[in-house]
Amino acid sequence: MSEHGVVVVGEVRVDEIRDPGGVRESVTGDAVELATALLGHGLALTVVAPVAEDADGAVLGFAYAQHWRAKSAYRFSAENTIYLSPAAAGRGLGKALLEALLDASAKAGLHELIAVIEPTAAAASIALHRRYGFVDAGHLKGVGVKFGRTLDVLFLQKSL
Repeated sequence: MSEHGVVVVGEVRVDEIRDPGGVRESVTGDAVELATALLGHGLALTVVAPVAEDADGAVLGFAYAQHWRAKSAYRFSAENTIYLSPAAAGRGLGKALLEALLDASAKAGLHELIAVIEPTAAAASIALHRRYGFVDAGHLKGVGVKFGRTLDVLFLQKSL
């Protein structure tokens, strides 16, 4: 990924991270630092869907799937992530990105996708994943902390 691409990805992610409920990340900093944090989890980046852009080329969202765990036994499972800028709301871009990611993940040989969603701030994301066949796989209470607030996570899973 080019440096320009990393900066743009980071700029989309800034809005998501600064939203106190939507995402588990609590990293702060400029776009480059945020993008570096995104790509620096120590897991192999598995699949990236095409980036959604507006007519002027501004990035409105992106999606990717990362290996679920670093151990070999989990090599066919990945956590999927979709980020949308506030300008993308209600435009069907989440649907388009998820469709592209599901297709790319299946072609990459993945068997399972797992969505990890903070349930109180992401009703639209939960509904989108369920529309595409993701089923409830667990709910962990109080496992995250962001801006001093304890967060739950909902696990949704889809077999490809």
